[in-house]
Amino acid sequence: MTDPLLAHATEYGRMYARSTTEQFSVPSITTVISQQPHGLDGWFGYMGASSLANDPLLSDCLGSPAKIKQAINRAAKAAETYRDDAAKRGDRVHYYCEQVALRALGRPHAMKEAREALAANGEEAFAVRFDEWWELFQVEPLAPEITVWNSTVGYAGTLDLVARINGRTCLIDYKTKGTTRDGQVKPLDDKVVMQLVAGMKAEESLVDPVAGTWEPWKYGDHPILLAVAIGETEVRPVRANPEVLKHHWWKFCALRRVWEMSADTVSAGTALLPIAPPPLAQARTA
Repeated sequence: MTDPLLAHATEYGRMYARSTTEQFSVPSITTVISQQPHGLDGWFGYMGASSLANDPLLSDCLGSPAKIKQAINRAAKAAETYRDDAAKRGDRVHYYCEQVALRALGRPHAMKEAREALAANGEEAFAVRFDEWWELFQVEPLAPEITVWNSTVGYAGTLDLVARINGRTCLIDYKTKGTTRDGQVKPLDDKVVMQLVAGMKAEESLVDPVAGTWEPWKYGDHPILLAVAIGETEVRPVRANPEVLKHHWWKFCALRRVWEMSADTVSAGTALLPIAPPPLAQARTA
């Protein structure tokens, strides 16, 4: 996907500025949501064990402590490698989806190149399934990769797509997902609802990043919030339940406060200071 021009990587997470000449001032939507704890210990352990068990060099390591250590190091990095590869795949799929929308809007696009990049990585099935979904749902794009801002709570983010489907305005977030053993796309995490409702609650949208021009957010009046899981075997859209949106919004606002307190704590200074022994203890030592 296109990297938002106003987004910056910082020690406080990803943050946004109002223009290309201003300093970043608010956290991104995903940075706020990342304040929620994640229990990934089991997954990291599984990835490490699986990598070690499937290591083609494992049989050659027996009897060699040095080679065994190398195999363990490769296994220890397995989760990070998988995560990084999945992120790159997600970027390629998102970029293709963006190009499809740009083409539909009659704007300059690189759809051919985006699809070739997927094919080069053995990922063209994602594009095939996405195209099927796009046609089936008769998606009418309005604004791809649109950056939004909320000054009241203090956050910004970039939505994958605003579109019209069956006459209704939809805020859409794409998630590239793997496939289960029965051939279905893996289910989405409920936290995507926070991401969508934060987009809905935006107050402004970006017009010109260089000039720093923004306009009132015009797509927040009861849109349908769609999370679209894109897999190699199918694309499965799900709608955020309107009855629970307020609870996910309150949770997002609470996590925003957690982010602020964490940022304040980091900015406050060194948390732990060295301490010398008492003067009397020094004198006795002498």
